[in-house]
Amino acid sequence: MDVAYQRILQLTYVNDLLTALKNVFVKYFEPFLTSFVASLHTAKGVIGEVPSWNFAQAFEGWDNIFDKLLKGLEDRAAQDRKARLRTGTRPVLEESTPSSDDQSTHDTPHDEQQIARNVQALKNRLRGRGGRRGGSGGRTASRNGIESVPSSDTESPAKRKTKTKAQRKWGDEPVTESDMASLDFSLDKDEAKGSQGSHDLQALVDQASLGLRTRDGLYEVKDWEFSKGNDADKLIAMALQPEGDKTTPSSSLGALGSLFARLTGSKTLSEQDLKPVLEGMKQHLMKKNVAKEIADKVCEGVGESLVGKKVGSFQTTNAAVRTALSTSLTRILTPKTSTDLLLSIRTKLSSPLPSSQQRMPYSITFVGVNGVGKSTNLSKVCFWLIQNGLRVLIAACDTFRSGAVEQLRVHVRNLSMLGVNGAADSKGRVELFERGYGKDAAAIAKEAIAYGKDNDFDVVLIDTAGRMQDNEPLMRALAKLVSVNNPDKIIFVGEALVGNEAVDQLTKFDRALRDFSSASGSGKGRGIDGMLVTKWDTVDDKVGAALSMTYVTGQPIIFVGCGQTYTDLRQLRVGNVVQAILDD
Repeated sequence: MDVAYQRILQLTYVNDLLTALKNVFVKYFEPFLTSFVASLHTAKGVIGEVPSWNFAQAFEGWDNIFDKLLKGLEDRAAQDRKARLRTGTRPVLEESTPSSDDQSTHDTPHDEQQIARNVQALKNRLRGRGGRRGGSGGRTASRNGIESVPSSDTESPAKRKTKTKAQRKWGDEPVTESDMASLDFSLDKDEAKGSQGSHDLQALVDQASLGLRTRDGLYEVKDWEFSKGNDADKLIAMALQPEGDKTTPSSSLGALGSLFARLTGSKTLSEQDLKPVLEGMKQHLMKKNVAKEIADKVCEGVGESLVGKKVGSFQTTNAAVRTALSTSLTRILTPKTSTDLLLSIRTKLSSPLPSSQQRMPYSITFVGVNGVGKSTNLSKVCFWLIQNGLRVLIAACDTFRSGAVEQLRVHVRNLSMLGVNGAADSKGRVELFERGYGKDAAAIAKEAIAYGKDNDFDVVLIDTAGRMQDNEPLMRALAKLVSVNNPDKIIFVGEALVGNEAVDQLTKFDRALRDFSSASGSGKGRGIDGMLVTKWDTVDDKVGAALSMTYVTGQPIIFVGCGQTYTDLRQLRVGNVVQAILDD
């Protein structure tokens, strides 16, 4: 029957379609299938209660995958058919062509004529550019029947004149008000505010990435979700590849099946049995951008939890190893302190105080190396705080980098004009405190906190200069700022791309702050209280930097930055990160 349908409908790719469907289905729904098979082995021989499975929900999206795979195979079959038709006509053409001797006699005059025409056209073009000599070039070209560049003296210069920039007149006369108005290109003019300014401000907010309002009226940023559609596209692309071009990963978590197969058969696991499995697991974690030292520690913990366990079939062994790894990753990523920054702010602002004491604003200091996006993500946090009805003061304590104060001034101007989802009255909700360049950052931060207290600001966001973790003088200056002002939160801003470098940066920042701030007279060292990971949208599922940072400090990742607008701020859920690390 299969052969008959192939003959009638010319579906030569039926066998390829069935094979591709099987491979994609098994790989795409592998977690569900593994759990389902494991439950069958667990319930084998047990009479009574049978677990219920919602297959419709589990296999949701399979229709779209089937359509994409079918369309891909149809397109490939059409291309193969066209290629066969082209190759089938080539022998006929070769038979009708003359012999090599005749071909050389006929082709040579044709080639010489073509070369002569090309040379003449080039000469005509050069004459057209050369001014007076262009007249004869036009006539020559017309005799040969070839279009040439216009050769008149007035036609081409006129076209070039329209493209040139109008020259500005710089005279010795005094500058008038009209001259000043013509040279004013700022966005503070009324007409700019009405047109160009509003257009630019709309580009700074992505409506699709806005957070959600809770029942209490609080604004919460969205959770970062790893899309499963990319995995389906990768599997479809791999299934559509020719057999000779298909490559499989050599050391991913999915390739551990051959190692698991040797552990089956009702035996107790030993360290020697687990050694190759744990080595493959470590390579998988390192491919996910996990630092080598952290991968070693994670695999060591997984091995300790599996040694001495009795395993049965291949499915139960696979599920046991994955469960142990998932448990270890969840334990590391689960924060030991609260990640609800808004709750901490409201708790401090609502705590009772003596009548003679004035309330201090909640202060947050952003630290990190150069170029990771501290100022940009500080403005995103500011937008989030404004959405929750808080008044924010931004302290420009980066007195070293040229343009740092101006950058924050632009952010404050934009944030004060944005009217998105509750921030329409943000004109008085954000303000910039700056004292220029070359000043002591610790003193500026102290003045900013005092100014925020006197003017009823709820939060003070302190921007600091970027510095390398090995620069001891700059790290001492940062520790001085921390010890003098004692901020409520110290947030380390790091990149998601750095991998092993994240461990070195975070370790040295935390150690330097603790050592130098305690030595500066406060008597108690302050370390990193949380992390904000930037450029999160560039790493896909290689999220090992999050695991490395959390393992080093034991502190949570409060936010991740994932774009260029003020709404591109996300929260991380432990389950999503664990799933991204476990995926092949």
